[in-house]
Amino acid sequence: MTDTHEAKVALVTGANKGIGFQTARLLGLEGMTVLVGARDPGRGAAAERALRDEGLDARAVRLDVTDGRSVAAVAAWVEKTHGRLDVLVNNAGIAEGWGAFGDTDLAAVRRMLEVNVVAVIGVTDAFLPLLRASAAARVVNVSSEVGSIATMADPDGPFRDLPVTPGYPVSKSAVNMVTALYARALRDTPIKVNAANPGYCATDLNGHGGHRTAEQGARVSLRLATLPEDGPSGVLWGHLAAEPDQECHGVLPW
Repeated sequence: MTDTHEAKVALVTGANKGIGFQTARLLGLEGMTVLVGARDPGRGAAAERALRDEGLDARAVRLDVTDGRSVAAVAAWVEKTHGRLDVLVNNAGIAEGWGAFGDTDLAAVRRMLEVNVVAVIGVTDAFLPLLRASAAARVVNVSSEVGSIATMADPDGPFRDLPVTPGYPVSKSAVNMVTALYARALRDTPIKVNAANPGYCATDLNGHGGHRTAEQGARVSLRLATLPEDGPSGVLWGHLAAEPDQECHGVLPW
C-alpha cells in the first residue's frame, strides 16, 4: 500500500518540450515527483533544470519509447528507486507526411504507428507491474479528436474541411482502441486508463499553428492523471472542437 503522505510518482514520455513539458510542470505543481522522459539527454536535462527552477521535484530520464532496452532500463530504475509508478502519461508522439490524399507517404505512416501506437503498448506493458504497485494508478494516452472515427465521418463535424492523410488520424484511432482495451483489462483494479484530447495546440508537432496553448492541452492530461476514485476509465476526454468556448471539455465519441 502506498503511503498517502509520500509524493506520487509520475512519468511523462516526450516531456522535454510542448504539451509533454507542460504536463510534467502541472503534475509537479500538484506535488508529484515527475520523471521527465526524453530521448535526448541534453534536452531532458534542460527541461529538468527549468522545472527545478520553479521548485518542482523533477528528474530527467533518458527514454526512447521505441527502444525496448531503453524502456526496460527506465522501468528497472523506477522500481529500484521508487518501487511503484502512480501516473503514466504516454505523451510522446510524432506527426509527419501531410501530403495530398491519395499520395500517402507509407514510410511516414509506419514511423507514426511505431511511435504513436506500438510504443504506447510497449511502455505501458513495461510499467504495468509498477502501476499495479500503486494504490490507484492513472494512465493517460495522449490522443486526438482526429482519431475519433465518429467525428471524422460526420459531414457536419468540426473537421469536415480539414485536409488530412491517413497516417496521423489512423495512429490516434489505434491509440483510442489501445486505451479501451487496457481499461477493459484493468476494470477490476484501481487503475484508470483514459485517452486525452488536448485540442489543436501550438507546438512543434504542427509548426506552432495551433490556436490553443501547450498548457491548455496539458490541463487535459492533468485532469485525467488526477481523477478521483469515481472517475471514468476507458474514455476519450478533452477539448471539444465543435464548441466555440476554448475551455469546453467533455467525453468525445470513439
